[in-house]
Amino acid sequence: MSSASTQNQSTPPTGIGQGINYELFLDCVHCGLCTASCPTYVELGTEMDSPRGRIYLMRGVVDGRIPLDQDVKDHLDLCLNCRACETACPSGVQYGKLIEPFRNDLVDRKQNVERLPWWQRWVLFHIFPYASRVRWAIAPARWLQWLKLDRAIIKILPTRLRQMQEMLPRLRSLPALPEFLPAQGKKRASVALLTGCVNDAMFRQVNWATAKVLQFNGCDVWIPRAQSCCGALHLHAGHEKPAQQLATSLVHQMLARSDVDYLITNVAGCGSTMKEYAHLLEHTDSATQGVLFQKKVRDIHEFLMELGPVKPEHPLNLRATYHDACHLCHAQKIRQAPRDLLALIPGLKVQPLAESEICCGAAGSYNMTQPEMAERLGKRKVSHIIETNPQMVFTANAGCILQIARYLKQTLPNVPVLHPIEALWASYSGEPLLR
Repeated sequence: MSSASTQNQSTPPTGIGQGINYELFLDCVHCGLCTASCPTYVELGTEMDSPRGRIYLMRGVVDGRIPLDQDVKDHLDLCLNCRACETACPSGVQYGKLIEPFRNDLVDRKQNVERLPWWQRWVLFHIFPYASRVRWAIAPARWLQWLKLDRAIIKILPTRLRQMQEMLPRLRSLPALPEFLPAQGKKRASVALLTGCVNDAMFRQVNWATAKVLQFNGCDVWIPRAQSCCGALHLHAGHEKPAQQLATSLVHQMLARSDVDYLITNVAGCGSTMKEYAHLLEHTDSATQGVLFQKKVRDIHEFLMELGPVKPEHPLNLRATYHDACHLCHAQKIRQAPRDLLALIPGLKVQPLAESEICCGAAGSYNMTQPEMAERLGKRKVSHIIETNPQMVFTANAGCILQIARYLKQTLPNVPVLHPIEALWASYSGEPLLR
């Protein structure tokens, strides 16, 4: 069925969304099984803030039945693109392939809603995608933390700056990873580690733990010096062309070594984007390389369980809980692997978390662009975490760590939020967990 055959021309088509495969809209049978998994619908209970409602709106705009007014833009903009609806959908609706190109068209035609001041957009798109710039930008915050002045300074900051300051973790000074780390024991694989942007600037300890765990499991680990951003922040914000440019650079950088078996990532949001490079780069000169790159990408938890992890021996006598990062469990369909790795650690008891697969409100830049809804979802998540009475919280995405820690410290300031691989390395090495 073509879009032309279904259009009612009461409203002139805007041209937005015309490039989307119309069959993707028709996959939705409006059964409503997605609504219970949608964070905004769970919070607000309004149909147009559900995946089903948003698909109806997008299709209506494409058909020319619904005007692209401010209300429509607001409902679409409130979507976190967490893709929980894809997990819940029995019809296999590919919601991400609807909302992302639709948002891209809004940006290209300057129909999008700008919710950030110019300086914050500059930070988001011109600092966050570059690890060295992030390190430079957070250097004053690192000094304030070291001098124990950060809590005093935060009280006098403007609202937007205060919100960003509140999300900062305890910043540590760690050296950059070397370019190569040899396998320990019998070599089982050769991998390249994607260090990320914000992740490497704020959570370099996670990259160190990842590299050491890979070494411990018999992997030669290459850490290419030149690594561009994967493009996830741009793509999720509707800026497809910059995302393609960044993806193209990363593809050529990481495929430079033909002897690397896999490309390993420890950030859920980056991993989900890179696993869709074949689609992102489909109509570019890098289409073939995009397919090859995508085939090699593995999340660290997924890779270790495929490889067969060495059993850790040092006990961590702790009670913890695990939050499913949306782009790990919904976009990459990886739920069990992190739990299985944590279950290998002696003494560690992982309590089940209610609504574990409901977004915490981070969602890339969502906690900047939609702070009110992000706060509601952050507090909702933390309320369930508190019910587990944890000594530690684990999740596999930098944004989730920042978001959950921000609200958790208001009630349980001494409970750290860490990456599962940090716990695995502590159990391998016997080194204490850095909190």
